[in-house]
Amino acid sequence: MLVRQSFDPALAQYAYLIGCPRSGEAIIMDPERDIDRYYALAAKHKLRIVAAADTHIHADYLSGLREFAERGVRVYASDEGGAEWRYQWLLDSSYEYRLLKHDDRFQVGNIEFVAVHTPGHTPEHLSYEVIDHGSGATDPIGIVTGDFVFVGDLGRPDLLEEAAGVSGTMIPSAQQLYQSVKRFRSLPEYTQVWPAHGAGSACGKALGDVPSSTVGYELRFNPAIRAASDETAFIDYILSGQPEPPLYFARMKRDNKVGPKVIGAVPSIPHLGQKELRARAGDRTAVVLDTRSRAEFLTAHLPASLLADWSYQFVNIAGSYVEEGTAIYLLIDDRHVEEAVRLLLRIGLDDIRGYFTPADFAEYTAQGGAVTSMDAISMAEMEQRRTDGGVRILDVRGKADFDTAHVPGAQHIPHTRLLPRLKELANDQPVLVHCASGTRSAHAAAFLARRGYHAVTVADAFTNWHP
Repeated sequence: MLVRQSFDPALAQYAYLIGCPRSGEAIIMDPERDIDRYYALAAKHKLRIVAAADTHIHADYLSGLREFAERGVRVYASDEGGAEWRYQWLLDSSYEYRLLKHDDRFQVGNIEFVAVHTPGHTPEHLSYEVIDHGSGATDPIGIVTGDFVFVGDLGRPDLLEEAAGVSGTMIPSAQQLYQSVKRFRSLPEYTQVWPAHGAGSACGKALGDVPSSTVGYELRFNPAIRAASDETAFIDYILSGQPEPPLYFARMKRDNKVGPKVIGAVPSIPHLGQKELRARAGDRTAVVLDTRSRAEFLTAHLPASLLADWSYQFVNIAGSYVEEGTAIYLLIDDRHVEEAVRLLLRIGLDDIRGYFTPADFAEYTAQGGAVTSMDAISMAEMEQRRTDGGVRILDVRGKADFDTAHVPGAQHIPHTRLLPRLKELANDQPVLVHCASGTRSAHAAAFLARRGYHAVTVADAFTNWHP
């Protein structure tokens, strides 16, 4: 048996190529939408992909399951959780597929996969025990846990309510997760744990930055599992301190259920010229994602553009600040174009019209093109202006941080929730935007400026605030 983990650091997502070298067949578990890279990985190991499977209806990226189905690959998905948690695009389709219930089994070459219903993160969630019959094994070597068990954490049970707006699901989901943990304890301790996410994912609150684990290790050292000695204590623990999910999570849950648009291949987008760059200045019907550094953006940027600096925050910002169906242009270094397109496709932002480079923007500026800048102040200046009055303070940190300590009178809206909650923020005074370090506040201030606010970013650490 061969197992290869495919890691997407931007989304902290793991997919798995599991292959049988003897038969030359392989399956992809929890694939993302741009599936060409899995074919390349399989070819590298002289395997052909004959199957693909999802552990659940994902909320943090668009699944590649439909892309595989379009290519004639047999796909597997859950038939647990009730009719409303089935993949609608599979039902009555001509695709080659099988819906699985608890303890259903299938094989890829000499490798057997056993579906295990592990609800809690979502009602339909499956994990997959993996048995390598080719080596003579009769017990699982590992379990693909999806968003059930992570290294050091469990999949959050509040996401349906917090991100997708399915009210009344938080407590019942936590209760289901508690029962799933009890079943997890019965697995042999040597069983390897292959999760769908690592550190940086919003699908949990304390994921470890280690790619895999074992059942025994998680039973001993996973704080969420250790909290499951009592149901009430477990529910209190698992629901507290969860991070605010990015806005796009609700779209991903919907689109993965009804069927993501088939892309077939990753498109190449054109390098655009000065005429198109000038046309984008102040254009609020489309959006320019400026991936330059924060300092460069604050000094000079295209009017109405968004700061989405090329960092781990790029997907989070694009997914939270760009509305579905908006035409997108990139201001980006040539070497990052393909990766940026892939990342946007993975969260369903498909209408990418083209890109400009920083050199193009420098030429545009030299020719007198319209630019704007953004004020950046310290915590001390923010406090002085707050004391003087006539400004609003907007805290865009997470709820846990705000509850721990905040500026008196500050309005709290986490930066990933600004778009749906914008009406709560009055536009009658300058808005001084702060976070913990100055990073999220710059993104949020750029978003507010695009919406017509007089936004000022506090480019300072919150620890430097003194009343």
